[in-house]
Amino acid sequence: MHRLVPNRAHRLVKAGILALSAATLVACGVEELPENPLAGQLNMPRTVAWSAYPTGTGGYSQAVAIGNILQRQYGVNLRVVPGRNDVSRLATLNAGRVHMSAGGSEAVYAQEGILNFASRIWGPQPIRAVLSNYSTSCSFTLATADDANIREVADVRGKRVTFVQGAPSLNNATTALLSYANLTWDDVEMVEVGGYNASIDAVINNRADVAGGACNSPPFLRLETSPRGLFWVEFPPDDEAAVERVRSRLPWYVPHVATEGPAIDESEGINVFTSAYPLLVAMEDADADMVYGMTKVIAMHYDEYKNSAPGANGWRILGQQLQNAFIPYHEGAIEYFREIDIWTPAAEARQQANINRQQVLLQAWQEYNMSAPEEDRAAFEAGWLAFREQRLAELGLVTLADTQ
Repeated sequence: MHRLVPNRAHRLVKAGILALSAATLVACGVEELPENPLAGQLNMPRTVAWSAYPTGTGGYSQAVAIGNILQRQYGVNLRVVPGRNDVSRLATLNAGRVHMSAGGSEAVYAQEGILNFASRIWGPQPIRAVLSNYSTSCSFTLATADDANIREVADVRGKRVTFVQGAPSLNNATTALLSYANLTWDDVEMVEVGGYNASIDAVINNRADVAGGACNSPPFLRLETSPRGLFWVEFPPDDEAAVERVRSRLPWYVPHVATEGPAIDESEGINVFTSAYPLLVAMEDADADMVYGMTKVIAMHYDEYKNSAPGANGWRILGQQLQNAFIPYHEGAIEYFREIDIWTPAAEARQQANINRQQVLLQAWQEYNMSAPEEDRAAFEAGWLAFREQRLAELGLVTLADTQ
């Protein structure tokens, strides 16, 4: 077992060598990195904690696979804390009970201070991205029961669609995908459920017809083998107006062909949207050495865990899309990106724009609270969302008005 010894100086000496090696790899199109770092190059605590989606999901399984690498190679224990919804996953991060959170779009909503994060106890959060997973599967799409006879998005009209309590990232993604066919929640029958797994169980048990989730999420295997069967509704990218309706609500979602998951033909794939899932985030004040070490381990041991869990192949370091980020990256992650020469001028420009956006939101929150309603929760949240939207619009920034 390797012993972790603080040695930041040794790490920085290696920077030039690693950057040159990475540049060569990029030029050759090879998704491999130099050999494992010496244990002395890392400065991490003996136990690192992540919050993640519930047990049985792709995100949880990937965290466990990465944890096995940390334990086996470095003697670091990765404690994975399952959270049933968006708020619970980020509440543990905000409270300092976990170091990082491997979730989804809730990190964006927390940055923005919208949906469940518009409340007085939340507001805009100084979230920082660490790494993104863009897998050959998809982060979120609509799965339907095969016997519900839903063959295109428009067919969802009048059907039973799950709504996960306390999970705005899931529900807002469903809202956006429904808009592809000009549908809203008023056009479907909403079925409220208590969590992600319960959402898919509702379809299996014939309480619902449609549930959202990652294409390769293990619970969908149970739907595929159930009497109802599994059918993926597709979102053809050639309907430009429909695509724009979705992306106007979720600018971090992009058209994508998923080739991994139950009931998906690898040779053909299905047309969906995707975003980073999991999106690994930390708070701005997270220890830079710890973030650097985690980033490096995930990048350099990719070949050892990429087939260990559904969707784990999406963590490849050369697929990070740094220039398209909507959340600023943590300084510890950026240090590693610079070492291997993938932090480009475009990525830096996006970083500065994202930091500016967070500063605007945090300042707007402070100003709003100086004269915000004291007792009426609904009035407080409505007032904040209006104030927030106005401030962003004044500065020519995306308001996400259709999302909040």
